[in-house]
Amino acid sequence: MTRSSLMLSILAQLSLIHGPIANGSSDDARGIGLDFSAGILALQQEDQAIETPASAELSASIDADQPASSTTAEDLAKKTQNPVADLISLPFQNNFTFPTGPGDDVLWVLNVQPVIPVKLTKEWNLITRTVIPIIHQPGLTQGASSDHGLGDVQFTSFLSPSDSGNFTWGAGPVFRFPTATKDTLGSEKWAAGPSFVGLTSSGPWVVGGLVQNIWSYAGASSRDRVNQLLMQPFVNYNMADGWYLTTSPVVTADWNRPSEQRWTVPVGGGLGKILRIGKLPVNLQLQAYYNVEKPEQVGDWTIRFQIQLLFPAG
Repeated sequence: MTRSSLMLSILAQLSLIHGPIANGSSDDARGIGLDFSAGILALQQEDQAIETPASAELSASIDADQPASSTTAEDLAKKTQNPVADLISLPFQNNFTFPTGPGDDVLWVLNVQPVIPVKLTKEWNLITRTVIPIIHQPGLTQGASSDHGLGDVQFTSFLSPSDSGNFTWGAGPVFRFPTATKDTLGSEKWAAGPSFVGLTSSGPWVVGGLVQNIWSYAGASSRDRVNQLLMQPFVNYNMADGWYLTTSPVVTADWNRPSEQRWTVPVGGGLGKILRIGKLPVNLQLQAYYNVEKPEQVGDWTIRFQIQLLFPAG
């Protein structure tokens, strides 16, 4: 599959997502929903440091007649932990946060996150990531109806050197667009800011982090301005046969909220494995996090389950 045909296929599938939403919400639910947007927006950016393998070795494993050896699987697992590698990938990331609302329900956010690398020169790559959140939010006040639909879409591009030695890095802008189909599912603001990611690898370890801050510059005057920080450290320990242990908590701060309601700080981790469906490499991952610090409306626990399809660039 060529890069162009894959991009067209992804765009065609994503065009089916946006549709009319029938459910409404009460005014009280809307008010809490606006405050709750910080938690929603944090979930929309889960796993900004999703890993993508290098295309050369991945191509070798795909073209082989026999399944990849354990050595190849280990190597792929390590390379999937590089957020600025030259590889097309399509993660489907499910986030279940609970208990949410007066009924102790579950907030579900499915992030569809196509990653498209572009080779600018022999020395520089441009890696683009688009996060399209599909949200089911339970009623946030007693008697309020649930909301579901598309959230605010986010686009990030990283400029990264092809060879930066032992320390790999990427930097670029991040944009958030007011695409939510319900006002409780987004900020109704246009926002942008800088984003930076860096990592290093030693033996079985891959360690790094991502940081970004966005500010609103346009949008609905009735809504609060956006000023939000996101930090995501990640630590991976790679084992035999493509298995790995991982922790990649998404720490957020909404600078517009009172100090006691500002931070979301999860603690936890999980495991993942590189396998193949036919000849297609797939990265499966399951993680669990407990919020040791959080705004009142955000749930205590988040379970993250991801299926990431990997495609060689070229």
